[in-house]
Parts: sequence; C-alpha cells; structure tokens
Amino acid sequence: MPVAGLLPRRRRVDGSGAVVVDPRRDVGEYLADAAEAGLSIELVVETHFHADFLSGHLEMAAATGADIGYSSVASPEFDFRPLGDGERMVLGEVVLEFRHTPGHTPESLSVVVWEHADDAEPYAVLTGDTLFIGDVGRPDLLVSFGHSRDELASCLYDSLHERLMTLPDATRVFPGHGAGSACGKNLSTDTSSTIGEQRRSNYAVKAPDRDTFIGLITEGQPTAPAYFPYDAVLNQSDHGLLDEEQLPTGPSLDEVDAATAAGAVLVDVRDPEDFARGHLVVAINVGLNGRYAEFAGSVVPVDVDIVLFADPGTELEAKNRLARIGFDRVVGCLVDPYEAMTGNPGRTAAASRLTSGVLAERIADVDDLQVVDVRAAGECGTEGVIPGSVNLPVAMVRERMDELAPERPTVVYCAGGYRSSVVASMLRSEGFGDVSDLIGGFGSWEDSVEKVA
Repeated sequence: MPVAGLLPRRRRVDGSGAVVVDPRRDVGEYLADAAEAGLSIELVVETHFHADFLSGHLEMAAATGADIGYSSVASPEFDFRPLGDGERMVLGEVVLEFRHTPGHTPESLSVVVWEHADDAEPYAVLTGDTLFIGDVGRPDLLVSFGHSRDELASCLYDSLHERLMTLPDATRVFPGHGAGSACGKNLSTDTSSTIGEQRRSNYAVKAPDRDTFIGLITEGQPTAPAYFPYDAVLNQSDHGLLDEEQLPTGPSLDEVDAATAAGAVLVDVRDPEDFARGHLVVAINVGLNGRYAEFAGSVVPVDVDIVLFADPGTELEAKNRLARIGFDRVVGCLVDPYEAMTGNPGRTAAASRLTSGVLAERIADVDDLQVVDVRAAGECGTEGVIPGSVNLPVAMVRERMDELAPERPTVVYCAGGYRSSVVASMLRSEGFGDVSDLIGGFGSWEDSVEKVA
C-alpha cells in the first residue's frame, strides 16, 4: 500500500491549504489529519496510474472539492488538473515542482519540495514508483497494454539520471512504497533516504550504462498479482466511491450458501492457525495480519462476489482493505460465524499443517507426493528450495492449477506459513482432496535440515 504525504501550507489565521499525494482509498485519516492541523485539502496529486492499489483521488475530491492532479501526458476519464513538466505550485512558503519521470509508467511524475521559496536546495522529493529505497520501479507492468518493457526501462534510465540524480545529495527521498510491494524486487524496509545515499548504494542507479540498467531491472521481477491490470484500468476510470464507514451486511449461513452456489467466494480473514483449527469447507484463508489485500487479489478473481468470514469487530477493516484494491463486491460478512460452525459440524473441517519432520517423512514415504513452493522465483534463487518441489508463485497458482494433480497428496510451503495457507485453502476449495501446508515455511525446513546436519 502507498506511503502518502500531506503537504501543508504555512498556517495562517484565515485557514491554510494542503496537497495530498497518492492517497489510499479510505481517505478518512487524511481528512482527520487536515482538520486537526487546520488545513483545507486543495489538490490531490497522483504520481501515476497505480496498478497495485486503487487510489483515493475520487473520494478525496468528493469529500473536499479538491482538484485531482496528474501529469499533463495522462488522460483519465474524469476531469483533472494537468501538471506540466517543471510546473511549480506555491503553498504559502512551501514550493512544489512537478517533474515528469516516465519509466515505471508513461505518465509517472515526481514532486520536488522546497520548504521556502528562497532556499538554495530542495528539502525532499516524492518519487512515487520511479525511485525506491534500494530499487527503482519495475517497467514491465504495462506490457499487456502495448508498452514495451525495454522502452519504458530506457525512459526510466533517463528519468533517474536527468530528472532525479541531478538533485543535491542532501535531498531527502520519500518513495511511494517500501518493502513488500510487488512494484519492485529489492525494496528496503526504510521509508526514506537521500539522493546521495541512493547514488552510492542503489544497484539500479549505479548501473554503468543504459543497457546494463535495462538488463538489471527487467530481470527477476516478481510475478505481479492478477489484479494489477484491473487496478491500472480502474484508476483511470470514473468509478464508484467507497463508503468507508458502511459495515458489510450480515448474511446467514443459508444466504452464504446461496451466494457461493451462485459463484461468490468465501474469504476467511483469520490467522492461518485459527483457520487450521476449524473453518467452513468452502473458505479460502487470507489473513488480515499479513499482506491481505495483495494476496486476496492474487487468488480471488476480480469479477466475483465476496463473502467474508471474520472475527467480530474486524468486518469493516476486512471490507475496506479489499476496497483499497478495488474489490468492492463484498456482499456480506457471515453473521455469528462461530455459532454457524459449531451448529453445523458437517460443514466444517480442520486444515492439515505439517511440521518439517513430518514433511521429510512424507517425502521419503509417499511416492506421488507433490510439493508446491509458492514463494516468488527470486526467493527460491536466493534462499534455496525443498528438493523435488515445483515453484508456483501465489499470483500464478490459479492460472497454472492444471499443472497440479488434484488426486495426488499435496504439500504447500512458502517462507513462513502465511502464503501457504492461502494457496492450500484455495486448492481445497477447488477440489484437491489431500492438501497440507508446512508450519513455519521454508525457514522451519532449513532449521530442521541444519539440526540434522
């Protein structure tokens, strides 16, 4: 999810204006912050058409009357304020300069910030998905929309070296994402840096020439979640607004049955350990305490209704976090979920989870066992694999499911046990009869191997 910024004017007695950059879709937090600071939000700046989340520009504009600003080369379906390359905006003593930095997408821009109009050097730059801490934006997400990966990578090279690395070394860098985003492959856990530090340490910025740069940033990118193209289009559209205060309705179990019979997906948002102890047999487990929206968007189709199974008090969070990726078809959250399970024991099941020792025994004793590694390919290359396993990253399992045999016993593993529960539960919901996942993931397997050695 994005790192959004609220850029204020210097406070005045008669009120002040602010700019919000790359807001998430549930915008209440920004509105509250602005109100507390005595600011009115006048402009929403989007650094590009995001693929990994549905931004809150329409919600923000509806709530505040603010303009929506995109690069002047963008062409969304709604009214917007085109921001020219080099255009400046004055917010009291704060000055913003919009620089076109294409590469991640054609319309990408960055925002250079001066604290005072007469400062010799800028304070910071908001780089969107052009420059990350330790990485740069991937150029391959728009290949299905007719954009060449290498062409965008070449544009990105120019944007970095002609538009961003020309800034002074002390300029602070605030990117759109940190570690965990699928918009790059080497993002740091740090949330800020400086131009000088990125010049010294960022592998992509340090590439000696254009061809080397293109090769480095186009190789080994993680598989993009299936919802990315959907969100890339949706962010350009005049779509419906989110009501972030509206709780999902509470259907009965019979109504949930009717919904799933009509094609809806039941998503259980509890932790894998709780899900394993007991769940409704048709449910897919995507826990709220992980990268919930991303992995829900990887395994749940974009065009189906969704019913939630959630602990009481978490229903609104579960709905709103799905809305952040444009999954608005949440038709309800099962009322009295635990009573529904205890009252219908024939409808529930426990999920098989194996320790590393038991998995080692299974591998030795079960001839037709299929072991599925759902980590990204890059993780497998750097961390190692369980011998004999097949790599199907989470984002690819649904489209490549026919490579697996539903009748064979199956064990799924990831790095720590979260993604494996997602995929194992999805396989069960698709008719796989004997599916387990590995407790503790590959880290547990590696520890057990070291102990034996």
